[in-house]
Amino acid sequence: MEIVETLSNIVEVGAENEQEALLKAQHMYRNEEVVLYPDDFIDTKFNIFE
Repeated sequence: MEIVETLSNIVEVGAENEQEALLKAQHMYRNEEVVLYPDDFIDTKFNIFE
């Protein structure tokens, strides 16, 4: 059984294009400038493996 929880938070990022925005957001997340909390909870899924 796999349990997958989804957390989501919208973050504003100033960038020239989507690629630059993605890289900035990834950098912010990795450096803990953006942290997802239990209040950001969206969904839980249960996947069965056989």
